[in-house]
Amino acid sequence: PGAKLELVTQGHERVEGPLWDRTTPCLLYSDIPRNAIYRWCEGKGDELFLKPSGYTGLTPFTGKEPGSNGLTFGLDGRLIMAEHGDRRISRVDAGGRKVTLVDRFDGKRINSPNDVIVASNGDLLFTDPPWGLPKWWDDPAKELPFSGVYRLTPRGGLTVLTRDFEAPNGIALSPDETRLFLSESKPELGGWYVFDVAPNGTLSKKRRLLDAVPWAAARQGVPDGLKVDESGNVFAAGPGGVYVIDPGGALVPGGTLLGVIETGGPTSNTAWGGDGSILYITAGTRIFRIKTTTRGAGW
Repeated sequence: PGAKLELVTQGHERVEGPLWDRTTPCLLYSDIPRNAIYRWCEGKGDELFLKPSGYTGLTPFTGKEPGSNGLTFGLDGRLIMAEHGDRRISRVDAGGRKVTLVDRFDGKRINSPNDVIVASNGDLLFTDPPWGLPKWWDDPAKELPFSGVYRLTPRGGLTVLTRDFEAPNGIALSPDETRLFLSESKPELGGWYVFDVAPNGTLSKKRRLLDAVPWAAARQGVPDGLKVDESGNVFAAGPGGVYVIDPGGALVPGGTLLGVIETGGPTSNTAWGGDGSILYITAGTRIFRIKTTTRGAGW
């Protein structure tokens, strides 16, 4: 009660992929058009952290989104990035060098990885819509006929978890890792979904938590990045703000919208930071934060 949305920083082109670094402690985030990752620290403000972040080609990138998008830390604490321009999942080694973890499936280049998370066993789960390709689904460089959600094991095994989305975007696991939450960001299909996760990592029982099409028609934005709190509630960025969704139990056909944290414009992602109760929110050119009475999952 009484919590107010606080502006953290502004003046960027389009921010995404917020990630709290407990070791500093500071917030990392992508500015996709600028092909850069920035770091914001309390009392110090912004500074450039890594450039280029997602496109290292010698020729100019012809699309709008060359940079990195989703960011996470591996179990070893190294930074892992979903890169649009170079169309890969990469990791920053101890010496600061970027190493490709995956950029192909069945010998074909993946589209433009959007968001990436790490399971407790070290598996990487990531979404691969075409948003980073200059012409999206119609781009001549698109090699795969689908937009997949993938699992990459620590040994390098890559499998497709689902091909049921046109533009899979945000991804998160429930606190016990028995459910996987995903967003569909194609505007006319927009919504938030949940799957059951089997012990072997396969998905089943796809069901929609919340239809975002009516919201997208009335506000700016689409379903985008999402995070989960310690109780399993989903904090999902979307049209006009962050949608807080109680996913219910396995027998509940849909989720319950608890409320919306209004940002006034397209909202791209969220991250837990501070002591775990501060929700950081990327929204267009700005980053906000708000104090909550919960904490991030696994904090």
